[in-house]
Amino acid sequence: MTETPPADTPPDRLCVDPDSPWHDADVLARGVGVRFKGAEKTNVEEYCISEGWVRLAVGKTVDRRGKSMTMLLKGPVEAWFES
Repeated sequence: MTETPPADTPPDRLCVDPDSPWHDADVLARGVGVRFKGAEKTNVEEYCISEGWVRLAVGKTVDRRGKSMTMLLKGPVEAWFES
């Protein structure tokens, strides 16, 4: 059987949290860059291109379960593979 090559565009929705249904370790291993409102962001926890939002980590604050505290921002989102 032939393997299909990986897609050149990242998924519409992606999350870095392994407990999330939108987590994809293979895609994250390739490296995904995210631009929100024209500025490149490095603290993105989750994004959705079609709905136009990103969830950003808020400093080093964590919740009672040890996960990063986040805030949801709406606006134009672009994603690309860095490698």
